[in-house]
Amino acid sequence: MRIERDSMGEVKVPSDAYYGASTQRAVENFPISGIGFSRRFIWALGLLKGSAARVSGPAGYVDAAKAGAIARAADEVREGSLDAHFVLDIFQTGSGTSTNTNANEVIANRAGEVLGGDIGSKLVHPNDEVNFGQSSNDVIPAAIHIAAVAAIREDLRPALERLAASLAAKAGEFADVVKSGRTHLMDATPVTLGQEFDGYATQMRKAVDRLDKVLPELEELALGGTAVGTGLNAPEGFAAAVIADMAAITGYPFREAEDHFEAQASKDATVNASGALKTIAASLFKIANDLRWLSSGPRTGIAEIRLPSLQPGSSIMPGKVNPVMPEMAMQVAAQVVGNDVAITWGGANGNFELNVMMPLIAHNLLQSIGLLASAADALREKCIDGIEADVDRARELAERNIIVVTALNPHIGYDKGAIAAKEAFATGRNVRDIVVEKGWLTADQVDELLDIKRMTEGGIID
Repeated sequence: MRIERDSMGEVKVPSDAYYGASTQRAVENFPISGIGFSRRFIWALGLLKGSAARVSGPAGYVDAAKAGAIARAADEVREGSLDAHFVLDIFQTGSGTSTNTNANEVIANRAGEVLGGDIGSKLVHPNDEVNFGQSSNDVIPAAIHIAAVAAIREDLRPALERLAASLAAKAGEFADVVKSGRTHLMDATPVTLGQEFDGYATQMRKAVDRLDKVLPELEELALGGTAVGTGLNAPEGFAAAVIADMAAITGYPFREAEDHFEAQASKDATVNASGALKTIAASLFKIANDLRWLSSGPRTGIAEIRLPSLQPGSSIMPGKVNPVMPEMAMQVAAQVVGNDVAITWGGANGNFELNVMMPLIAHNLLQSIGLLASAADALREKCIDGIEADVDRARELAERNIIVVTALNPHIGYDKGAIAAKEAFATGRNVRDIVVEKGWLTADQVDELLDIKRMTEGGIID
């Protein structure tokens, strides 16, 4: 251990730790969940601190040699080589000050080491130099947005595009597979399996569109407001230059917040983004749940499709195989919906000039993005791409469906159609024979009108 000193006195810190006294105090104060900040969030902090150093050095705000060392250390944070020194629980001070301090101390000590100093020497000062022109209150909300934008653009959006393409391919493959439609889980007029899968593909394409709509708001960064939104102690143009550097490095169109009071006091952009993620989760749940129903059986259920067999489904029932990938996706969706509740409530708790739920929001938002991306790829790779249609089973159920009588409505009327359907259900006979027997239509007319493939194409069958 080594002795570190801060404004509150002496603290014992592990001798090999790049963090210092303030971080150690937070380690001791918040042994809550064992959940730390994600790689994405630490990456964002490293990016921000490095860009700040690349601006503060040439501008003369920080000694050039120190700024260079800070930038190098921050780049190491961004690349992940110092992750072991980011040791704080997400459940901590609501501003995330402890984690901003953690980053400042790690970068300061590593930068001091680069310059030939010892860890703990404060050759580079964590507050005056690493944190120059910044405050936890603008760094943490900026880092949340930076991390979320990168995760959406690099992980979730491509995963959803791949899933949409896979579902669209299956829609084409199943275009001529006629089956019974279902509403309320009850028989309805015929559809094709391709039409169902094309609907799923459209859900995922719309999911991508929803992400595109929230990205511009997330690309607006709070950096520059410092403590309360006024920008005290930040030189004019400093934040804009730092943000421009981050935009150049990432290729993402980050920009300074139009209103720093809004950007720091509220987390509305994250609540809005989480709402989009919740909607995507609902879409994913619907698709996954449909796959379970459509593959149910295999002998006593619907069984119109076959999912890939991945693993034994029971410790007691030999040969049982379960729809494990859809079940995984449904659980992910449930978690994302739960995360959205926490983010929404966290967003509501902005008091005056600062939201004090930011670590919670950061964790839940980034977890939701990551979970949806991983689930979408796994569902595609291990389930969607391997789905097969049972064409005979699908047609058999469609032909036994008494609701096909709906196609006769324009010719015999709803009331007669209802009589035929009820009698067919009660007797086990088919609708065709009953309609002909009652003399409402000829056999040839019924045969022409009850074309189940034609029913999937819409319009009135003549």
